[in-house]
Amino acid sequence: DLGSGLGIDVFLASIEVGPEGRAIGLDASEEMVRKARKIASKNDYENVEFKQGDIEKIPFEDETFDAIISNCVINLSTDKQQTYEEIYRILKPEGRILVSDIVSEGELPNEVRENPKAWASCIGGAIDKERYLEVMKEAGFRNIETISQSSFYSREELDNEIISLEVMAEK
Repeated sequence: DLGSGLGIDVFLASIEVGPEGRAIGLDASEEMVRKARKIASKNDYENVEFKQGDIEKIPFEDETFDAIISNCVINLSTDKQQTYEEIYRILKPEGRILVSDIVSEGELPNEVRENPKAWASCIGGAIDKERYLEVMKEAGFRNIETISQSSFYSREELDNEIISLEVMAEK
């Protein structure tokens, strides 16, 4: 789980992978990693691991993972192409990714992109939906499928529609 925070999705994934599998969370915040490890220890999760690191330079070996998930984190990356190339690199052949993220319809104006409040609310880093999907394709992903999408902000509140997008793809 990229951007694992307190580890909720990692704990859920640990149930799915079972005792023979591993569920691993990566978060940029050392404090979040520390808290997630504490929760794991307190609740006897034995097949989970949390690591501190950057999604633009993921600290794992090539072809390590069968599946990768991420929930509203890649939009915070300033280099989405590099992020998706890193995700592709650490996936095993035939590996899968399921991502929920924030995108826009059209390019956002600079005043939004440069606004710290827009970044804090996960809007400042949003890129055009079609460009987002193209970045995934350029990184090497195939069978890219939009699972769901819904309007996050309407055009009246902002000049662009902001979309919550869920995408699945394969290596």
